[in-house]
Amino acid sequence: MKYKTLAIIPARGGSKSVPRKNIKLLNGEPLISYSIKMGLESKYIDRIIVSTEDNEIAEIAKGYGAEVVERPIQLSQDDTPSLPVFQQVLRYLEENEDYDPDIVVILQPTSPLRKVQDIDSCIKKLIDEKCDSVITVKKVEYALEWILKIDDGGLVKNLFNNENKAVRRQDAEDIYIPNGAVYVAWKKVITEKDTLKGPDTRAIVMPQERSIDIDTELDFVIAEKLYKEFKKH
Repeated sequence: MKYKTLAIIPARGGSKSVPRKNIKLLNGEPLISYSIKMGLESKYIDRIIVSTEDNEIAEIAKGYGAEVVERPIQLSQDDTPSLPVFQQVLRYLEENEDYDPDIVVILQPTSPLRKVQDIDSCIKKLIDEKCDSVITVKKVEYALEWILKIDDGGLVKNLFNNENKAVRRQDAEDIYIPNGAVYVAWKKVITEKDTLKGPDTRAIVMPQERSIDIDTELDFVIAEKLYKEFKKH
């Protein structure tokens, strides 16, 4: 069975950490272009929609082959949650085009080093395992037992190791965190369960070198160096 698969790239114009981050050049191309190009290479994705309130971002996105759905200003604020943004796109497509996808893929523009295999692995896992959703994660390179907290008096407390035992890296349990690169869910999970990550959410592990999530100028520097290393191989 062929499932209708829609990719949504959220890209508002405002950014406090890095001004105009989503179209800042990374190795000569706008940051958002990397997500669009990977979406276009996917063997599952049928359409790519960029959600933005910004005219410049919209024009750049169209130039790289994406469609654009205008985002309302009230959904373009610093404190706007992401879920209503995706739901607005889905409502727009249903009301204006009678388009109702089966699967929704979220590709944040701040993950430029993901590969098409990361995207397609998530979609395939969702289809094969019939779970609610699939996300990409990366392995945490430190032990949970090493996490410390400093209280008002300056006292260091270990949050997950009450006995303060020394834990070697090789003895620590593997733990993972979302890396923000790919979120995949059945459309009904987003619209009916009102979440991007349903009760049955599975994970695809991505390597550290593809897991960078750009939020600062330093992240841009690191991403550029990693990208150039990729191009050598």
